[in-house]
Amino acid sequence: MNYTAEDELLISQRWDELVDSCKRAKICRNEEDWDFIRRAFFLAKEAHKGVRRRSGEPYILHPIAVAMIVVNEIGLGVKSVVAALLHDVVEDTDYTVEDIEQTFSPKIAAMVDGLTKMAGVFNTEASMQAANFRKILLTLSDDVRVIIIKLADRLHNMRTLGAMPLDKQIKITSETIYLFVPLAYRLGLYAIKTELEDLCMKYRFPKEYEEISRKINDTEPERQAYIERFIAPIVEVLDRDNIKYEISGRIKSVYSIWQKMQRKQISFEEIYDIFAIRIVFQALPFPSEKTQCWQIYSSITDIYTPNQNRLRDWISIPKENGYEALHSTVMGPDGIWVEVQIRTQRMDDIAERGFAAHWKYKQATISQDEDELDKWLKKIRNALNGPTENAIDFLDNFKLSLYTSEIVVFTPKGKALKLPNGATALDFAYEIHTNIGNHAIGAKINHKIEPITAHINSGDQIEIITAETTHPKAEWLEVVKTSKARQSIKSFLKREQQNNIERGKQMLSHQLERNNVMLNGRVLRKIMPAYGCRNKDELYSKIGAGIISLDNLDKLLKENASKKILKFWKLFIPGSGSDSGIDDENADTATAENGQAEQPEFVIAECCNPIPGDAVVGYRDTEHNRIIVHKSDCDTLTKLAAQFGGNIVKEEIKWSQQKAVSYLASVELHGIDRTGIILDLTKIITADFNINMRTISLQSHDGIFEGTIGLYVKNIEDLNAILDNIRKIKGIESVKRLINN
Repeated sequence: MNYTAEDELLISQRWDELVDSCKRAKICRNEEDWDFIRRAFFLAKEAHKGVRRRSGEPYILHPIAVAMIVVNEIGLGVKSVVAALLHDVVEDTDYTVEDIEQTFSPKIAAMVDGLTKMAGVFNTEASMQAANFRKILLTLSDDVRVIIIKLADRLHNMRTLGAMPLDKQIKITSETIYLFVPLAYRLGLYAIKTELEDLCMKYRFPKEYEEISRKINDTEPERQAYIERFIAPIVEVLDRDNIKYEISGRIKSVYSIWQKMQRKQISFEEIYDIFAIRIVFQALPFPSEKTQCWQIYSSITDIYTPNQNRLRDWISIPKENGYEALHSTVMGPDGIWVEVQIRTQRMDDIAERGFAAHWKYKQATISQDEDELDKWLKKIRNALNGPTENAIDFLDNFKLSLYTSEIVVFTPKGKALKLPNGATALDFAYEIHTNIGNHAIGAKINHKIEPITAHINSGDQIEIITAETTHPKAEWLEVVKTSKARQSIKSFLKREQQNNIERGKQMLSHQLERNNVMLNGRVLRKIMPAYGCRNKDELYSKIGAGIISLDNLDKLLKENASKKILKFWKLFIPGSGSDSGIDDENADTATAENGQAEQPEFVIAECCNPIPGDAVVGYRDTEHNRIIVHKSDCDTLTKLAAQFGGNIVKEEIKWSQQKAVSYLASVELHGIDRTGIILDLTKIITADFNINMRTISLQSHDGIFEGTIGLYVKNIEDLNAILDNIRKIKGIESVKRLINN
């Protein structure tokens, strides 16, 4: 189907806008560069001729929009614009990578090939998706621009996500928040990261997004007046010192405000740090940028008292993604804490445009030194080229290396190392060397002996204690935070498991031979359930590790275990469709052996324990013909939707109105301890509301108590009513439902 005259006019207008953007950015040095971009546009237009996006607009507008983002919002050059214009040509049309190479260049062909592979990753099934993602990330070894263009592609798709059906929105937003947002952060593309987060929230939680946006707009006049009051004396000092600067008040993003509301269980009105003041100045050749930033900081703290616990110096030690700035929180007028960010123009460019600005300034200084971003890219390349036992695990580990706040710790000789916030001494050990991590038994933290699992803090000096007899344990995976530590531990455990499998197989085979029985599939199917194993490798591994004893094998072989096997496997199917309290008239059905359709059962997800009134999303477990119901903001659901997007249930899942079922909800409490407070709690819960408690765990330290209570409630209204009454108890400081139990 050909485009209409109106379509052609729109395409022409967007092309003109791209040309204007390229001119303003001065990315074309000669007519050859312009010819390169023009040829890419006309080839893409011809290749996508007559094709429309789901929104109905001509498809060619999408690659033009991606190219615009590449130029205007990231600041890449000619080759990136060409690759952006061509990024869907090989994926969606008859053109091949070889055609691109002949028409343009091997470099452009390689970039388009990388983008084509990346597009394929997010259109495939889950495990294949993760495996392919690992392969295409190898493009980091060649050209990081491929990843950046893909981020631009994802940003435009998110801007136009409204045309997609709900299940696709869940899949795409989950992929975005799970992987693309951390990737944008890691490459220093803060503006893109923030917009992606906001767009994810807009489509997943539209009501909350609109409410926070409205409140931000409603409080704008009052906030602006306060900002003017706050910056007035700062402006006076900066002008006095003849500093060329821009100063502005930056509002937090809708998503970050919502995250804080969720994390602290507070209202919009209770968030005090809803904005920050940013000072961007033109640095002089002398003294150093670092010295000039501290001079401005000193001038501000002459006006406002700083909070020493909220000083963040990312100039002395930049973040791993290259971010540099000085952040301080000071006490402003009316007793309000205000964050002030100080950075040079160079620092600001890198903060907003990330990788592109990073390389621009590096080339300008002709520096060959390896900086933080170089070190990170090197680390990722090593991980990509190293062994990995499982594609999904690799994806999780890669994500782990992308997105986390950082601490700085020191070796005994004073070398500084950066680790994620929440890291342990074990993470530090693996950061030093894999062998040190594998044999670590303890640590000296600031010269005091601590367990190897102890958490470490910024400024700690750490020495690792090792022993040759010590080896990694599976429990270590629960405490480490870095991808390097996780990968090293898993690699060791895999080797250990393989040894156990081989040893266990020999032991089982030998024991069976003593009973004149050959080891085969029929025998394995008989004995695996009896030993609580789902597959033969698990059985062999547990035998080899000594977890399973074969002392009762003789007796087991003589029994007819078929009924026991059947009962055992039923244990692996929790819940019941008739008891779940969930309705979905349109849910897909499986087919029973007699040819009749079996309705899938509904199971409440244990990770988030949704209750009636919560917004929920269904995830199809095809192996057991059941639908697992998660809260729509559940972290586990986001991970599943990012990796297994095709299993998200398309239809809306609704709570049944007829079934009186109780659901587990966990509540966290904090307060001031006093005699009788537990009696008051139990009276409200059991006597006033007639609610059953599953668990209660309270601990008191120096007059302060904290703990959790597990309650069986009918719906979200009952839970909120209980929480409101608990808040009225004398001594209760805070009470909130745990978001992910």
